[in-house]
Amino acid sequence: MNHDDLRRRLEFYRDIGITTVIRRHAAASVLDSQEPSRAREQPVPQPAQNRERERPDRPPTPEPVLSLPSLAPDGDTLLRILTDIGDCTRCPLHSGRNKLVFGVGNEQARLVFVGEGPGADEDEQGIPFVGRAGQLLTQMIEGTASKEGIPLKRADVYICNVVKCRPPQNRTPEPQEMEICGEFLFRQLMVLKPKAICALGGTAAKALLGVKEGVTRLRGNWHKWRDIPVMVTYHPSYLLRPYNQNAKREAWDDLKKVLHYVYD
Repeated sequence: MNHDDLRRRLEFYRDIGITTVIRRHAAASVLDSQEPSRAREQPVPQPAQNRERERPDRPPTPEPVLSLPSLAPDGDTLLRILTDIGDCTRCPLHSGRNKLVFGVGNEQARLVFVGEGPGADEDEQGIPFVGRAGQLLTQMIEGTASKEGIPLKRADVYICNVVKCRPPQNRTPEPQEMEICGEFLFRQLMVLKPKAICALGGTAAKALLGVKEGVTRLRGNWHKWRDIPVMVTYHPSYLLRPYNQNAKREAWDDLKKVLHYVYD
């Protein structure tokens, strides 16, 4: 089992509530392999009173308990995460990548937006949400903040995606791709430790919350990721479609809730 397989398995154990593992004592098997004839010897029966005197008056030694290593290394930083990603070839998405899109914004941000994955413009520039959907997201952040009397610009928040490479034809990322990149998203959020997270679209909601419900059922209410409040709302690319006027109003309402919670 290689390092990446072990980390993903430990992450699975941690997500289902397992925080320690037991290492079985191997002395007996080692002895058996080194001295087979001696290991098979039968003990000489002893009188009951002798066995009673020789039994130690203390509880048996417990088997060693190993704590699971943290998925986020001690002293982790965004720069260290980016360095660890490197010229990533961990999943098939790398083959069509122009630039890896890590994240952008204030490293002390109290609010983090998580999207799905890079598009063509993002893949070209290496920056998340710079195309039409990104321009709308900027308008939503700054316009809503201005109307609500909150002095906030896009540069004050942090923006990243579930996957760091553009899926072909902007398709939805596959589960394996999300799982592999999810390690780095986890570390990003653990470093940032925002007051709240805004999940943009169903893919981001699934990655953060592990749910199957769609955005329309999740939006408008608070959820939790590692005790950090999460608000799910529509992805800006969905809001660009002309027939989604109701969704636009709902997305603005969601954003107002987030901004007031974080900055009031």
